[in-house]
Amino acid sequence: MQTYGYVRVSSIDQNEDRQLLALEELGVEPNNIFIDKQSGKDFDRPNYLKMREILAEGDLLYIKSIDRLGRNYDEIQNQWRIITKDNGVDIVVIDMPLLDTRRCKDLIGTFISDVVLQLLSFVAQNERESIRQRQAEGIAAAKKKGVRFGRPEKPVPDNFGELVKQWECKQIKTSEILQLCNMSRSTFYIRLKEHKHSTQKGK
Repeated sequence: MQTYGYVRVSSIDQNEDRQLLALEELGVEPNNIFIDKQSGKDFDRPNYLKMREILAEGDLLYIKSIDRLGRNYDEIQNQWRIITKDNGVDIVVIDMPLLDTRRCKDLIGTFISDVVLQLLSFVAQNERESIRQRQAEGIAAAKKKGVRFGRPEKPVPDNFGELVKQWECKQIKTSEILQLCNMSRSTFYIRLKEHKHSTQKGK
């Protein structure tokens, strides 16, 4: 029998130390801990899939909380079934003692575990959807205030207006003005449109 731990954080800049400490306190060997820095929306994660291949009947898997396993209700239920029923591996959710498949393997114990799992899986997915909604609302509010997202705009050179006049008079070619402005063709035409708009507005 081998004991494993699974750790997931949602992004590269999040810290997994809290989860690792909990696993180490339970005696899980560092080599048996699998870490993914990825969203919990699905289970297409390299180290989770690698762990799944290694797990064997009689093994034990620790996770800190159910949302570290995932945030998709149906997939959490499905993966739990595969690991515990198909692979014969026990799972312990450290923050929820009722989710410990080593205990109460009778009908009532299994029923209680299933109910708790369904409830926590629902909460995990609901939280993911709430986060997504808050992000969308935050982005919409920021856009209303004029905040721009994506790559910063390429600044126009100080003599952009003069260069445009030369280009319009065919004194310089398009390839030359693109090089002088250090812009792609699409960016140049966007800045040209903005320049003309601001010029007309200033008249």
